Amino acid sequence: MSKHPDWLDNAVFYEIYPQSFFDSNGDGIGDIPGIINKLDYIADLGCNAIWMNPCFVSPFLDAGYDVADYYKVAPRYGTNDDLIRLFEEVHKRRMHIILDLVPGHTSWEHPWFKASMKAARNEYTDRYIWTDDLWDSLTGYGFLRGISEREGSVIVNFFSHQPALNYGFYKPEKPWQQPMDAEGPQKTLQAMMDVMRFWLSRGCDGFRVDMAGSLVKNDQEGKGNIALWQKVRAFLDEEFPEAAIISEWGEPDKSLRGGFHMDFLLHFGPSHYNDLFRCDEPYFSARGKGNAAAFVEKYMEYYNKSKDRGLICIPSGNHDMDRLARSLHGDELKIAFAFLLTMPGAPYIYYGDEIGMRYVEGLNSVEGGYKRTGSRSPMQWDDSKNAGFSTAPEEKLYIPLDNAADRPTAAAQMADPNSLRSEVKRLINMRMQHPALQNYSEIKFVHTGYPLMYTRSSGDETLLVILNPSAEEHKVDCCKALGTCIYQLNGSARYEDNGIVVPAQSASVFVI
Repeated sequence: MSKHPDWLDNAVFYEIYPQSFFDSNGDGIGDIPGIINKLDYIADLGCNAIWMNPCFVSPFLDAGYDVADYYKVAPRYGTNDDLIRLFEEVHKRRMHIILDLVPGHTSWEHPWFKASMKAARNEYTDRYIWTDDLWDSLTGYGFLRGISEREGSVIVNFFSHQPALNYGFYKPEKPWQQPMDAEGPQKTLQAMMDVMRFWLSRGCDGFRVDMAGSLVKNDQEGKGNIALWQKVRAFLDEEFPEAAIISEWGEPDKSLRGGFHMDFLLHFGPSHYNDLFRCDEPYFSARGKGNAAAFVEKYMEYYNKSKDRGLICIPSGNHDMDRLARSLHGDELKIAFAFLLTMPGAPYIYYGDEIGMRYVEGLNSVEGGYKRTGSRSPMQWDDSKNAGFSTAPEEKLYIPLDNAADRPTAAAQMADPNSLRSEVKRLINMRMQHPALQNYSEIKFVHTGYPLMYTRSSGDETLLVILNPSAEEHKVDCCKALGTCIYQLNGSARYEDNGIVVPAQSASVFVI
């Protein structure tokens, strides 16, 4: 196993979208003091690590993924001192926290970009990717033209207000396409490592890296981006060996080779992640019409290529996906979490997924959320005003709340031993008690279809996980009796007539 920070061995992450988590000052938007106020809630759930979405100065045309100052906390969230205090409070609880780094682009309001728009050559002329001629054809790239006195068009990375930073081209094809080792791309990389150094030296434990595979352009096989991130990893290993980096890449065979400690399986890309949770017939639906075979095949391909390099992480969701509870309900959610919390890799729980928060339908876009807005509504803490999220007037809330009378709340679920949150807490506790269930331990799939069966092993301990989301009982031929059951939901699987009989909508774990 490659070198990695020790704390990643059993890390279970909780993703916080700061705008919507907890508002401490009554202005209708979540903030850093609010996160500090709720750290004990996260610790009680069993999570020992946090990923926080962007919190830096921004015009918020893309919810903070359009950074205008990498070195300053946005005033609506608090101050740099508040963020440093958050680091300290997290560490007091023996937890870790990673920030969201957006290295591929900035806001068009960033001072770097404003300087790069000037006709006269300056320090930032090559910080972004500009053509030499305003009328240059740019097939395959989004771009802006006619916005400055500078001759040329500028490439954008996502929305049109997010100009792409210049890390060079793996295979330059035109004069304006600089190679990776040119001065401009090298200075851009150094500037981003300086940003990382600034926050790591103040107590941050690492970064989730936005669009990590997109920095080097014209890099179809990912070789340029892999080489770039290997340089970043070497810098971290030398100066901050306990810092972790996780990529939004979705191709672990590339990202982990590039030096990332972890990569997400994402709702886009080739992973078949959505076959499990978000499609017409999700595998974890009680209808039992789903298919996990393509997911398992791709997962094991990635796993066998990268298991000695790092972790493949399967999140419950994130700020870009539909809520898990939009397609799964009731015990379907519990069994989905039984899967998420018994698989290898560091689990990631999106705030509110642990209580089954719903996708809020029919919302207008907020801060570039568009269809994603319904997954970013305020955390539902209790039955008080605004679900305990904020004391502000309802019309001032960052995003409207789920207004259903039966909306789930953290307080109610904490008081109910049969709630989804209580089940998630029980699963995390089991994961922490058994090395075979932790992040770097081995996995082998025994059966796909219904039920899904796999073993997890570490040292002398081997566990068998059996999951049947279907509303029908299933039997699998097997000549070997089951061992000791250490976890069950809706009854445990049993050995009967030379086979394993698995109850409907059940989950169980055995020591074998």
